[in-house]
Amino acid sequence: MSMETANDSEMSLGGDGHVRRRSRKKAVAESGAREHKEQLEKLKQKDPEFYEFLKEHDQELLQFSDEDIDENVGSDMEDGDVQPDEETSDQEIQEKEKQLSKKVITTSMVESWCKSIHEKGSVNAVHSLMKAFRTACHYGDDGGNESTTKFSVMSSAVFNKIMLSVLNEMDGILRKLLKLPASGGNHGTIKNLMTTTQWKNYSHLVKSYLGNALHVLNQMTDSDMISFTLRRIKYSSLFLAAFPSLLRKYIKVVLHFWGTGGGALPVFSFLFIRDLCVRIGSLCIDECFRGIYKAYVLNCHFVNAVKLQHIQFLGNCIIELVGVNLQSAYQHAFIFIRQLAMILRDALNTKTKESFRKVCEWKYMNCLELWTGAICAYSSTSDFKQLAYPLTQIISGVARLVPTAKYFPLRLRCVRMLNRIAASTHSFVPVSMLLLDMLEMKELNKPPTGGVGKAVDLRSILKVSKPTLKTRAFQEACIFYVVEELAEHLAQWSYSVAFMELSFIPLVRLRSFCKSTKVDRFRKEMRQLIRQIEANCDFVNGGRMSVSFLPSDLAASSFLEDEKKSASSALSKYVVTLRQRAEQKNTSLMESSVVVGEEASVFGKEISDSDDEDAKKNEEGAAIFSSSWLPGTGNDSKINHPKETKGKKRKQQRKERAIDDDVVEDLVLSSDEDEPSAREDDNVDNGPPKLKQKNKNKNKHKHKPKRFKTK
Repeated sequence: MSMETANDSEMSLGGDGHVRRRSRKKAVAESGAREHKEQLEKLKQKDPEFYEFLKEHDQELLQFSDEDIDENVGSDMEDGDVQPDEETSDQEIQEKEKQLSKKVITTSMVESWCKSIHEKGSVNAVHSLMKAFRTACHYGDDGGNESTTKFSVMSSAVFNKIMLSVLNEMDGILRKLLKLPASGGNHGTIKNLMTTTQWKNYSHLVKSYLGNALHVLNQMTDSDMISFTLRRIKYSSLFLAAFPSLLRKYIKVVLHFWGTGGGALPVFSFLFIRDLCVRIGSLCIDECFRGIYKAYVLNCHFVNAVKLQHIQFLGNCIIELVGVNLQSAYQHAFIFIRQLAMILRDALNTKTKESFRKVCEWKYMNCLELWTGAICAYSSTSDFKQLAYPLTQIISGVARLVPTAKYFPLRLRCVRMLNRIAASTHSFVPVSMLLLDMLEMKELNKPPTGGVGKAVDLRSILKVSKPTLKTRAFQEACIFYVVEELAEHLAQWSYSVAFMELSFIPLVRLRSFCKSTKVDRFRKEMRQLIRQIEANCDFVNGGRMSVSFLPSDLAASSFLEDEKKSASSALSKYVVTLRQRAEQKNTSLMESSVVVGEEASVFGKEISDSDDEDAKKNEEGAAIFSSSWLPGTGNDSKINHPKETKGKKRKQQRKERAIDDDVVEDLVLSSDEDEPSAREDDNVDNGPPKLKQKNKNKNKHKHKPKRFKTK
């Protein structure tokens, strides 16, 4: 009776009464088992004969152990679970209580927090605002972090209000708490700050702000929204010096946006990276150089008239970043140029089709273009001027690697790079032989047999097919390009005292081409170039008649110096007309243009950070964060991802295979993902540097239309 009353009393309890009932049942079962075991021991002592009888006929009664106790208890618990359904109801009640305990964020709450921060400097309001910011950044995430959050965002208007408030004001709030100036700072500022009590008290707020901002950057898909977020975080990028692992993640994410983003996003991404290198310096500049070169290599597999300006913009960004620290950039440039030389040496030694393909592809050529631009931009410095000679040797070797008419565009591209290096370093590079050898090939001497053909843009191709070699358009493009580059080469030395000796062999070979060619247009073009060279020879010889110094004297460097400043030679004037003709031809070949930011391929227009500009950007931010987008919901009002048909998917797979075939493993740098990263707090959750889009398969669970049977 006592056991029944105890069970009845515990069944009437609510909340955690079922836990006490289970423990009471277990205790009763254990006491009964012990009593039964003691009775068997007493029976063995009092009546051994009867005990032996039970042992022979009923062994299960005697084989009683502690495991039977657990089984009995488990059966009692299962019976208790089956009979009443109170446990499930208790769990539902507890879940409802947890949901009710969470506060729903409203715009008035956010405004009150911001007001108390500005008027009273309330630290509690800053904590509340940061918790709301974390909830907004992690809205829609799959995981068990919901139990740790005390707030919930219910609408897109609240999300937009939180994002604008935090991104616009948090940098100033953190600087006031940490007693830092309103703007500026460098690595030394953070190094001194980390020893203060303010940093110990408020460093978790800085890390939470930067970490959650990085998390929401990975969720965004709209380029304008990402640009605004990066522009605001840039003011707080100085604090990343205190968190090396978070700094590496930011570099990877921003470089991904720089290489693959559209609109003005590449511009703001580069400004963020450059600001990191200027402010933090040695902590991140090496990683930024390696990362930005790797991103450049991955984004220059192919070139066409549309993508050409974007690749030029990426190259100009790297050249601009090189100027931040020339000594560190020289070390990386030396390694990368040596890497290109090793690939060329392998092709010259093995002479296989695969090794030639690694050299005669866009990735390799764009890297040569990049370092040519860097040397031309910083040729006045002693470090980068030393790299001009090895790069010139590599470019000359590439031009002579495959001496066939099929690779005329590649050779002409190499000649153009050599002319740029010679003009910037004021050194002589033998270019004329590379151009004159092309004129002696049969493809340019015979009349075209393949018809007129389509217009050929030699800037966007490296080789041509056999049918294209026989067309009139290809022959004209090659002849005009040879005339332009040969005139550029000779115009650089049109004021030299040795111009007559320098131009002797080109004049002889140009005259022989005029005699051998059967195309009147080509003969006319070459005769005009010959007349300009002869006029320049007369111009230089007239100056040589009035001097008395030897060619080896130092006075020879000042020969015709006044005429050189005024560009009065015949070849200089002729080159100007050729450049104008080339520009008109290139603009006519451009079917469409790519505008990256306000200036597509020229990184010379700086973006001001004045107060008026910030006010305009804040208005733009309010317009950007006015849509119904929420992270993790998969809805984007500005970016639509069209569904691909099977045919498009097959074409895309073929393109991807072609891209994979053209990948040169030697140019791809090893990533830093294997390096151990410091442990992050639980408040910071960062994803890989890719634009995520959650709930892609959200429409998979929609109900399918019913099929009706017809009689």
